[in-house]
Amino acid sequence: MSKLAVLHNNRCSKSRNALSLLDGKGIDYEVISYLDGLLKLEGLRSLLKKLNLKPQDIVRKGEAIFKEQFKGKELSDEEWLQALVDYPKLIERPIVYDAKSAVVGRPIENIENFIENRK
Repeated sequence: MSKLAVLHNNRCSKSRNALSLLDGKGIDYEVISYLDGLLKLEGLRSLLKKLNLKPQDIVRKGEAIFKEQFKGKELSDEEWLQALVDYPKLIERPIVYDAKSAVVGRPIENIENFIENRK
């Protein structure tokens, strides 16, 4: 079974709860601090393919940057991809993934189901 990775924002309680859940289950994982700009277009494309979602499906619409710059705009998938790379704070978190699949960890039960289905 491949190692898990977690797109993580330490300021987010849901993200911290995801790490606690994985720790509590003794699951080995890598933390990806995506706000540092480490997530590039190809990595984001790969992650979205694993999630089976479109870029706009993982946009945090409550973020000020969304409201100021993107609310009400019709963007293509490529434009949303670039927006998510340029403004990683817009990416929903946490996202837990492995080599084959991924899940948005809201609610946290999504992560629990993801872990169970990996067995």
